[in-house]
Amino acid sequence: MLASLAKALPHFRNTNSGQFFLMAGPCVIEGEDMALRIAERIKHITDKLQIPYIFKGSYRKANRSRLDSFTGIGDETALRILQKVGREIGVPTVTDIHESDEAARAAEYVDVLQIPAFLCRQTDLLVAAAKTGKVVNIKKGQFLNGEAMRWAMDKVNGAGNPNVILTDRGNSFGYSDLVVDFRNLPTMRQFGVPVVMDVTHSLQQPNQASGVTGGQPALIETIAKAAIAVGADGLFIETHPTPATALSDGANMLPLDQLEALLQRLTRVREAVRPAGDIDPHGLNA
Repeated sequence: MLASLAKALPHFRNTNSGQFFLMAGPCVIEGEDMALRIAERIKHITDKLQIPYIFKGSYRKANRSRLDSFTGIGDETALRILQKVGREIGVPTVTDIHESDEAARAAEYVDVLQIPAFLCRQTDLLVAAAKTGKVVNIKKGQFLNGEAMRWAMDKVNGAGNPNVILTDRGNSFGYSDLVVDFRNLPTMRQFGVPVVMDVTHSLQQPNQASGVTGGQPALIETIAKAAIAVGADGLFIETHPTPATALSDGANMLPLDQLEALLQRLTRVREAVRPAGDIDPHGLNA
């Protein structure tokens, strides 16, 4: 399943653990020291557990509820930090883009370009990301089912890029809540691409009266375990040393000091559901 991803991300080629992979980091790049400390800590944990790791950090937050919400420390500054994380920590990096003209610029600094859920139908954005040759992680819209994501994937493939990841992050439920339909993971996996569960964003409670998104972080382990059990290839988890002081999405992030124990438990779930004799189910060495 992950053979094409292994070819596109050299860091993954020597992994033979049979584990899921992890996309994790802060919601937004708040500063260089913070980003490097988080990445170094997660890399230490994932190396120990033999979990392939991609560092995640938004260089700019374009989708905010309020005008006065924090959006970033400056595009060039944040992108250079992402590049430094990749080089110094030795991991692939991912960031999200929102406009077609951001794709080529961001691609100079990161390994994976992420398409936000609200924008997964934007043809020009998908094609621009595809043309960079980078891996493209497309988040499933909160308004779509898994089957509909084949068309988003086809836009990237049709532009000449076979390196696609599809990520679920729940579906809109009422006006200020999300619900996860785990049928979407095996549905999208049938398309032959790696499928990820965005655990923390699936627990958001958007559009609160205060204009600040809420969340249910107590359910992070529940959603993550269920995703692994139904065959997710990877997990997406936003984490921060002190979520209460995070500048974006702190209400649904996992405290960094809880990550190792959670991943230890999740590796046991993965081992329990892995078919007998399936040494390298993701094809990471293909």
